[in-house]
Amino acid sequence: MRFSVFGNKSGLGNVARSMKDLAVSRLRSQRLIGPPFESPVDAVRRLTAVQSQDYAAAKWALGQRSRGATDAEIDRLFDRGDILRTHVMRPTWHFVLPEDIRWLLALTAPRIRQGLVARHRMLELDAQTITRASAAFAKGLAGGRHLTRLELGQVLRAARISPEGQRLPHLLMLAELDGLIASGPRRGKQFTYALLAERVLESRNLERADAVAELTRRYFLSHGPAQLQDLVWWSGLTVADVRAGIKLIGPSLEHIAVDGRDYWFDADGPAGRVASPVGHLLPNFDEYTVAYRDRSSLVHPDLPVEPGLFAFGSMLSNVVTIDGRVRGAWRRMSTARGGVQVEVRVIKPLESSEVTAVEESGLRMSQFLELPVAVGFQKPRHPTI
Repeated sequence: MRFSVFGNKSGLGNVARSMKDLAVSRLRSQRLIGPPFESPVDAVRRLTAVQSQDYAAAKWALGQRSRGATDAEIDRLFDRGDILRTHVMRPTWHFVLPEDIRWLLALTAPRIRQGLVARHRMLELDAQTITRASAAFAKGLAGGRHLTRLELGQVLRAARISPEGQRLPHLLMLAELDGLIASGPRRGKQFTYALLAERVLESRNLERADAVAELTRRYFLSHGPAQLQDLVWWSGLTVADVRAGIKLIGPSLEHIAVDGRDYWFDADGPAGRVASPVGHLLPNFDEYTVAYRDRSSLVHPDLPVEPGLFAFGSMLSNVVTIDGRVRGAWRRMSTARGGVQVEVRVIKPLESSEVTAVEESGLRMSQFLELPVAVGFQKPRHPTI
């Protein structure tokens, strides 16, 4: 493996001298700056898995990274099955592609199931009950049927299995992890489930060592520069797995040290600086915020981040960034005329050029939603900081 502190052929080493530079490098690798992906499908393919329990937020995450993508286009891709949504990795819902779903599940599902054993014991979900529930789901969905969660709860009741409380969502998640079911097309605003065997006729299967190497390669190429512990958090793999993955794909990575921490990234990634400032209205659980255990590069050193500024008290919610550093929070509100009002709350007043950068992100949102979007700024919580 090549080692470089501040110099390498890709040029990333030349910019990753500090947390600020690291943030910009990640913006570039995630295609939040620079050339966008040609389509949302390409974005998911490169990122491999995109957290999507907040479906609308996940669509905006793809939209910001894809050339000319619209909210309606992603709905069509999802309903058609070009992009799937299932429980994989941490565990939570992720967008994945049909071509990747089976090898990803084979790699990550066993550890997820292991981590849920105690919870399933509390819910009285023993092996026999789980097997009976899966058989009921398979029968209810056979023949191309697409059923909502409520309807699959009724399927369980017909099989004399209680779906009460958290039993139904956990039984559905187990069926997803086993590769039995995945997302079907939406029915209005409701989500449905389908049999994976009917939704995806063919997809790749990889030997475990190859799957570890593939996931490691894709993560550092699409999320780097990142630390070993970041991939452990994002994927649910063990430290030993990630070390083995790095060893297997070493020639395709560069390795740098920033503030005494080791980072890996794409040896052939795009280079060059971008015009500053660049603003983003990042959605809940965007890969730029959620995909790292160490999120110190998100924090501006001169601007303390107070949890009360954000929805659910976390930077994993809707955040405003300037050059990849968190500068505030935002929320979306519909207007009586069918447009969208974006309300921005910042930690400290923005410079006029930074205001313009945030407004440009609002323009991108307008193009994505195909609706008028107006960005308004509340007074800072601490205007004298």
